[in-house]
Amino acid sequence: MTTPAPVHTSKKEEAMKNLLPPTAMSRRGFLALTGAVTLTASVSACAVGGGNASASGGSTVKFWDMPWGDKNYSDAAQSLAQAYKPGDGMPGVSYQQVNWDGFNQTFSSAIASNTGPAVSTGGGFQAFQFAKQGAISYADNLIDSFKKDGTYDDFLPHTLDAMKTSDGYVGIPWNLDVQVFWYRKSILDQIGATPPQSWDDVLDVAKKASAKGYVGFGISGGSGNYGPMAVLSLMINNGGGLFNSNGDLDIVNDRNAEAVDFLTELVRQGVVDPGSVSMKDDDLTTLWTNKKVALGFQSPAFNNVVGDEKDVLVTDPLKSHRGEVGGLYYVNNIMMYKNTPSQAGSEAFTSYYIKNMKTLWQKGVMQGLPALKSITELPEFKANAQNTAVVEKWQPICKTTAAQSSALTAKLATIDGGQAMTDFCQTVLAGKTPSKTILTKLESDIKAAIS
Repeated sequence: MTTPAPVHTSKKEEAMKNLLPPTAMSRRGFLALTGAVTLTASVSACAVGGGNASASGGSTVKFWDMPWGDKNYSDAAQSLAQAYKPGDGMPGVSYQQVNWDGFNQTFSSAIASNTGPAVSTGGGFQAFQFAKQGAISYADNLIDSFKKDGTYDDFLPHTLDAMKTSDGYVGIPWNLDVQVFWYRKSILDQIGATPPQSWDDVLDVAKKASAKGYVGFGISGGSGNYGPMAVLSLMINNGGGLFNSNGDLDIVNDRNAEAVDFLTELVRQGVVDPGSVSMKDDDLTTLWTNKKVALGFQSPAFNNVVGDEKDVLVTDPLKSHRGEVGGLYYVNNIMMYKNTPSQAGSEAFTSYYIKNMKTLWQKGVMQGLPALKSITELPEFKANAQNTAVVEKWQPICKTTAAQSSALTAKLATIDGGQAMTDFCQTVLAGKTPSKTILTKLESDIKAAIS
């Protein structure tokens, strides 16, 4: 195993570079991003007013969106927004793209000064954060309309529930980031292995691949969020997680310790790259692209990211040592704000966007899974067979960062992508500290962060 090879310009890698955001953390991490970035600097220069910006003569509904896919995403999303035709008396819409760098500061500053959006995409827990601050307009009326017209039944299982709080729905699910287990078929063929079905299989296959000079188990603990997500995926896989069913922190337990012990064993067996503690997410992706990694957790459509649709494939959900199955996923959502020229206008546009967003997957510009079942049945989506495997095998058994609770809260914005999870992952990858000691420190750090 070696450190990441130099990046050589190739069609595949150019395509990979163009995928935004560069790390999974960027899609969901919220408070972890540091550095003061002004609103002007964080808003994409390509942001322009929508085609209906002056429709109906009133103020417009400002829709802020993030870069969710490849280099063609922003044009496709802008076209979708501009195709919105408001009804009589309803405001038009303007589209503006916000960069991931400093997006927390961008939204916070704009909302504090009443210059923010009326509708937006954003970090996975952003809606909960701003709901706590009183800035979110709950989506219950829109949900009720979805129940009447049948759209409600089109959402994938549990996705709408993830948006529900005691005060109402903070947002509408639109795309999902499922952490699934990938393998490179050509490496497994070379070492005479079959796709792993269990943790024992993972160790066995990874050892064989490592013996041939490959990275047996790919994970990155440096900048980004791939590493913490992989560790948390294994904890949930084993029936553990960060919380108990009542929503209280419950980190120091046997299930989590077994997951940490498993990962520590992978490190001790030498199947994890020695540089993983500080490896950046982008460098791990480069290793995959250069055909150096046999196994590892990644997001949906990762085979498209590395340009190997036929060789980088999804396994079935893994069985832990306890025989449990499970995984981690994130429900990215569209949220509405109280600062709007028309709440009815915000709801009308959000409804339109949800019901017409299939075009983003038809154009192939999205990496995440759609939240609507009807889109997963489109031929364009099924053209990548791994997409179907993720929808059918992984999404139904996955839980959110709140596991083993089902309630998402604002404090998850602090935890996800935060320093406590990064330190935790790096300590695990160092392979020298007992699991209960590591978990005790994680629980203490998270308590301090959310207090």
